[in-house]
Amino acid sequence: MKILVTGGAGFAGASLALALRQDPGAEVVALDNLKRRGSELALPRLARAGVAFIHGDTRQPDDLAAAGPVDLVIDCAAEPSVQAGLDGQARYLVETNLVGTFNCLELARRHRASFILLSTSRVYSIAALRGLPLQSQGDRFVLPAGAAGQGWSESGITVDFPVTGARSLYGTTKLASELLVEEYGALYDMPIIIDRCGVLTGPWQMGKVDQGFFVLWAARHLFGQRLSYNGFGGHGHQVRDVLHIADLADLIRRQIAAFDGLRGRTFNVGGGAGNSVSLRELTRLCEQATGTSIDIPGNPETNPVDVAYYVTDNDGVTAATGWRPSRGIDRTLEDVLGWLKAERGCVAPILDSDSAAK
Repeated sequence: MKILVTGGAGFAGASLALALRQDPGAEVVALDNLKRRGSELALPRLARAGVAFIHGDTRQPDDLAAAGPVDLVIDCAAEPSVQAGLDGQARYLVETNLVGTFNCLELARRHRASFILLSTSRVYSIAALRGLPLQSQGDRFVLPAGAAGQGWSESGITVDFPVTGARSLYGTTKLASELLVEEYGALYDMPIIIDRCGVLTGPWQMGKVDQGFFVLWAARHLFGQRLSYNGFGGHGHQVRDVLHIADLADLIRRQIAAFDGLRGRTFNVGGGAGNSVSLRELTRLCEQATGTSIDIPGNPETNPVDVAYYVTDNDGVTAATGWRPSRGIDRTLEDVLGWLKAERGCVAPILDSDSAAK
């Protein structure tokens, strides 16, 4: 099987390309425009593993055509920042996330290839997520015991959660891409799968304020840099579930092996309730793991695109594939800190910033 991974030098794309290259008979090609700082560090890792690399851009059909005939396209290319467009500059976001997916679909259609889209939990309505009946309990927000509504329960958020309403420009481009993928699947009988991922993390993620908070939190503690609790009162009670990138690779393998039975499906994919953590809880874990304590001030001002709580309900994808995350929060933090220590010389300048984290 020949697999094209777009965004193949980014965190998710490179991790998946490297994982799939280990499978017998897999030929893997990674395409990336290397725009995001730190993506260049993936190139020697890809080369050592025998992953072919194309310096190209999904916005350019000719760049994609350089990959030649392929059997599967995994579209990981994206401008991943939920804050993208807040400064009034939305063109790169829209062209990369939407036009780029269209070009990838056209390539797959021409070669009769299967297609997997890495989408995002950000397709869900901000107002609906903010409307959840959250309560503060200890150091985190929680849902009341036994409470449930459309697409949500104590187990988390399902694919039935509302997508009507504003969701950020990032989320909008990904939802629009999902619709395109669904249409191509129906119109051209293309085998497609959509994975709406929650927070992905692990080694080689260049964590920033607006994307990759788990690595950012670990790095700031390890390097003794500043952080802040931003929004929702400034207490650090906001919660996300965290999925180790290696667990996502395990799922993608299962989906590829069972594509015929899964084609046309959309799944919520994340760490789940058992791998959820608040910022304040993550601070405590990082302090214990690094021995470094940071004074983290609170900023009550809430970013218009932020939400206080998102936890993935994996029941749908588990029922369809048998997959469930196998790496917990402690293992994930151990892996991230081990990588940060081993590669400090090359990653510290990228992760070193005095900007406050959310």
